[in-house]
Amino acid sequence: MDFFKKLKNILFIDIETVPCAESYDKLSSRLQPLWDKKANFIDKGASAKNIFDDKAGIYAEFGKVVTIALGFFYKQDEKLCFKVKSFTNRDEQIVLREFKEMTDRLENKNHLLCAHNGKEFDFPFLCRRLLVNCIELPKILQLRGKKPWEVMHYDTLEMWKFGDKKNFTSLDLLAALFDVPTSKDELDGSMVRDTYYKHNDLEKIARYCERDVVLTAQIFLKYHCQPVIDKESIYII
Repeated sequence: MDFFKKLKNILFIDIETVPCAESYDKLSSRLQPLWDKKANFIDKGASAKNIFDDKAGIYAEFGKVVTIALGFFYKQDEKLCFKVKSFTNRDEQIVLREFKEMTDRLENKNHLLCAHNGKEFDFPFLCRRLLVNCIELPKILQLRGKKPWEVMHYDTLEMWKFGDKKNFTSLDLLAALFDVPTSKDELDGSMVRDTYYKHNDLEKIARYCERDVVLTAQIFLKYHCQPVIDKESIYII
């Protein structure tokens, strides 16, 4: 099979999430005791208030999506190129609706998603937040009732594990290992919450999300012994 035929059916994706409230004290009175129970499960003996800022954003019940970035390969004059688009807004429902509208417009309804740790984080987080916001799941995320091996999406972390269950390998480590060039880092995942709530800088979060989509796509190429695409062939729209 022509490798490009495989590539053109893949949507590379990354999401950025933050806690649903700026601080534990601003969490609703109904959610506070439920977070207390969750926090005790996460780190028994730790203060639920103290770990809220760092941990709440990775759980769909206590977090929200602030940015979704999507990327895809295409050919221009027989040259492989990559295009990235992000959706970001303080209103989570707007971000999710824009994501659904774009994926629903895809001419090829058989697109697969690819994310780093997508099967454990991005895909289920998106599905849960779509339901919370009463938005019908796009076809690309209709996974209910499917067994894990029936979900054909790609996950660059899972691909790297080769069945190993105990290790997490970051995108940045893989990029260094495969000598994949990357843009200068403005922030990392631990800084997204403060960038959102303290600095109100959605553009910086979007750039970080777009960067990770590009890295995921480049790593996917490396997994298939293909050369990475150059910076001039990457377009942010």
